[in-house]
Amino acid sequence: ATLQQQQLSDMILEGYDAIVINAANPESLNSVVEEACAQGIPVVSFDGVVTADCAYRVGVDFVDMGYQEIVFLAEQLPEGGKLLEIRGLAGTSIDEQISEGIHKGVADYPQFEIVGSVPGDWAQDVAQQAVAGILPSLPDDIVGVVTQGGDGFGAAQAFEDAGRDRPLIIMGNRQDELAWWKEQKDLDGYTTTSLSIAPGTSTAAFWVAQQLLAGAEDVPHDIIVPYLRWDQDNFEAALAEMEPGDVGTKTYTKEEMQEAIEANR
Repeated sequence: ATLQQQQLSDMILEGYDAIVINAANPESLNSVVEEACAQGIPVVSFDGVVTADCAYRVGVDFVDMGYQEIVFLAEQLPEGGKLLEIRGLAGTSIDEQISEGIHKGVADYPQFEIVGSVPGDWAQDVAQQAVAGILPSLPDDIVGVVTQGGDGFGAAQAFEDAGRDRPLIIMGNRQDELAWWKEQKDLDGYTTTSLSIAPGTSTAAFWVAQQLLAGAEDVPHDIIVPYLRWDQDNFEAALAEMEPGDVGTKTYTKEEMQEAIEANR
């Protein structure tokens, strides 16, 4: 956040016409964002958003995304059970909102209980190490793992390495997660779902900035776009288009964002 404050200050001094940012923290950049606004420079935040009133925010409904993980688990595991939660990057609005949605879901579906939580930082290797570290202290009957994207395959590897029963793991939009899912589906019909924000949300934010500079009127300060979701009947088509190391995404066009601006009004 400190580095981003300096970068934003430099951009203001250098006379940029607009700034698009994935913010490290929702609150800490507000003073410099407000400075940019006072200079007539629109600031569009995406994914990690800022809370300054004058800024624009483009993202997905992360709370709903987390909530839908529990809804899916309730459909697949109606009797409920014990869950492990993998968090994202600490201090970010994204991590807090997804976790909020997950815990709202557990409150509405009390047959589930979160018995452990570890930081995964949205990275497979971090998630694998963190899950491996907590597994010895968890009960044997973990039925599901709720995640934030980019951590499902790491969780699966940790359970396998520990010789533990395979739980239902919510996947993200990474190629290695979808490939593991296909292997398990081919093995015994393993069923899960994939929920994540698209990295291409950055393109949505770009077009919002462009529309502001082009003089578009009444652009909402909060614009919601759909998150990516793949289920049992369509994830293989997405996987077929991906190479190892790829991340599933969507690239937005100007026309799509003009429609999104209108819809969010």
